[in-house]
Amino acid sequence: MALRSESDQPLKEKDMMDAIWDMVYQLFGEFGASQTGLYKIRWDDEKRILVVRCSHKALEMVRAAVAAVTMINGRSCALHVVAVSGTLKALQNKLQKQQI
Repeated sequence: MALRSESDQPLKEKDMMDAIWDMVYQLFGEFGASQTGLYKIRWDDEKRILVVRCSHKALEMVRAAVAAVTMINGRSCALHVVAVSGTLKALQNKLQKQQI
């Protein structure tokens, strides 16, 4: 899954992942979080794109958590799902087609 951050100030990848994890815990608890398999793959600081991996069974849970993130480190922020794919290669192709 590729996510784009929109914020007034630049964000760090760790802060974004922490915010997503916190929201997963808030919405679905520890058991739900254990099912996500959420893991950071890549961060593009210039384009503000974060690529994460998650279980296909928990995709909707992760999407809900991403949509619910509105603040990161006390700063207003929005995270948007740009593309979703089953493999990293296919995701990279989607991002290239979208010129992201």
